[in-house]
Amino acid sequence: MTRADYVMPSNSELEAATPPLWSIEEQRPRISAVDLFCGVGGLTHGLVQGGIRVGAGVDIDPACRYPFESNNSATFIEKDVNELSGADLLQHFAPGDLKLLAGCAPCQPFSTYSRSGRSKKRGLDWQLVLGFGQLVQELKPELVTMENVPQLADHAVFQDFLGHLDGYHVWHSVVECSAIGVPQSRRRLVLLASKLGSDGLRLDTGDYGKRTVRETISELPPIMAGEQHAGDPLHTSSTLSPLNMRRIKASRPGGTWRDWEPELRAACHRKESGASYPSVYGRMEWDAIAPTITTQCFGYGNGRFGHPEQDRAISLREAAMLQTFPADYKFVRSGEKIQFSRLGRLIGNAVPVRLGEVIAKTLTSHVKMIFG
Repeated sequence: MTRADYVMPSNSELEAATPPLWSIEEQRPRISAVDLFCGVGGLTHGLVQGGIRVGAGVDIDPACRYPFESNNSATFIEKDVNELSGADLLQHFAPGDLKLLAGCAPCQPFSTYSRSGRSKKRGLDWQLVLGFGQLVQELKPELVTMENVPQLADHAVFQDFLGHLDGYHVWHSVVECSAIGVPQSRRRLVLLASKLGSDGLRLDTGDYGKRTVRETISELPPIMAGEQHAGDPLHTSSTLSPLNMRRIKASRPGGTWRDWEPELRAACHRKESGASYPSVYGRMEWDAIAPTITTQCFGYGNGRFGHPEQDRAISLREAAMLQTFPADYKFVRSGEKIQFSRLGRLIGNAVPVRLGEVIAKTLTSHVKMIFG
């Protein structure tokens, strides 16, 4: 498909659209997206920041509705992807726009953080990957992007997904998100596909430089373990037992439990196999990137999730900001009780906003190359 093949939107479509579907100055089509498995909107928010209109997000989890709709001018569709058809999604793309189908299918079968019940869930989650591919075949969008764990590329289901992309130019690679300005170590498989051509179809990592923990969360007001800041209910940290308070006081940024006195060490650390767990009960370092933000990131004993300076685990707000959500991103309604396990799951499972933004900039640049 070239610029000559593209059908210019009618005058009525141009007049009714807000913002315009077609830029008079650039003379090229805009991109509209639907975000499958949208969660709280990390990928959606990044796509919007990168210049792509998102019409809707799809997720089966009702807890995602408020954060998704409160922060993004898009419709939340609470439905199983396998119960949707391409026709169901078509209405959420602006007429005349290039269509982008985006998403990150749940990745529990491949996650090193989710070992219990893995065999039972594997078939269910693989079906979601294939459901994504089936929607591509039905909808036939000009553009597709998928984000997932690196391990997915080693499984047959990924080859099956690629089979749904017949007729597309495809690029995929494992990306270290810290290289694009996400302040944590997070390796993700990113796929880009286009019917328009291959020019520029490669994630634009640019020259972002690494963003540190200090640059990301140091300006938030201090709080104590178990305290909630009055001005931001999400800036709250979990309580610490007396033993864990002694442990975090004995911990240094970047250190391990080996720095503690023997009586503070957990039973598993006293065994020879304890050497396999150097990062639990650790503090982050101010001038380094954070570890991977997981669904258990609010717990001091679940990884290197201790605050670099304050004697507590990082707050939920700090975890969200390390996932590159804006500091004012809304996750709960006013007065709603904070549930650490639920919000930790929503934040840890999110696509980093910055990654979504870089994907958007890559795709808009790709379209610019094609249409001139």
